Amino acid sequence: MTAPIPAGTTSAGTASARTTGVRTTDLVGLAQRFADEVINGRDLDVALREIVVEDFVEQNPLPGQGPGRAGLAGVLAGMFAGFPDLHWMLQDTLVQDDRIMTLSTWTGTHLGEFVGFPATGRSVSVEAWTVDRYRDGQLVESRIIMDIAGMLGQLGLIPGPYGG
Repeated sequence: MTAPIPAGTTSAGTASARTTGVRTTDLVGLAQRFADEVINGRDLDVALREIVVEDFVEQNPLPGQGPGRAGLAGVLAGMFAGFPDLHWMLQDTLVQDDRIMTLSTWTGTHLGEFVGFPATGRSVSVEAWTVDRYRDGQLVESRIIMDIAGMLGQLGLIPGPYGG
């Protein structure tokens, strides 16, 4: 696994241009905090409220995801139930203005129901790409694209290079 990227770097490893007064290090730090405290720390209470605005918008919601911060909390709770050992790791980031694009990998063992699929007991490693927008230090909008086909193949739910 790749170590988390240093705060304030782009994929090229140098500080990016700052055009709106939002510093690159701030956005990278906020994205890392979300991964560390909300996802890996399973804090859907205090950390989620501090980091995500109530009227948060997911541009590409998972099936059944409700609106706002509560909808995000519901999706994350479902992921934690399906993959109790889920771990999210930022791999690379690009920052422009108030947005950060992140390539991440999450791993976990499918021990509970997830989006309608019963537990398989199999482990997965899933790439995810997000474009997040922050305002005043809080996440206001996100678009996530996950390698769902790869995940389903690793779980043995569809034929693929992982067996199934």
